[in-house]
Amino acid sequence: MPRLDVREIPPPERHPKIHEEFESLDSGEVLEIVNDHEPKPLFYEMRAEVESFDADAYEVEREGSEKFVARFPKQ
Repeated sequence: MPRLDVREIPPPERHPKIHEEFESLDSGEVLEIVNDHEPKPLFYEMRAEVESFDADAYEVEREGSEKFVARFPKQ
């Protein structure tokens, strides 16, 4: 599963990088993102703008006060 840790990426560059990585996935793959906050805005953005994003299979886990791991599946 491709994994992208965005905690060290400047905030304005995070969403474009995530979209780029997601686009490179094959159907059925999942992009795992490590972030310093729950990526709710990204979830809503992906659900609204990316037809191949499987919002129903999206998952997020909190692994500490500043570590969230989210899984963005591609249909």
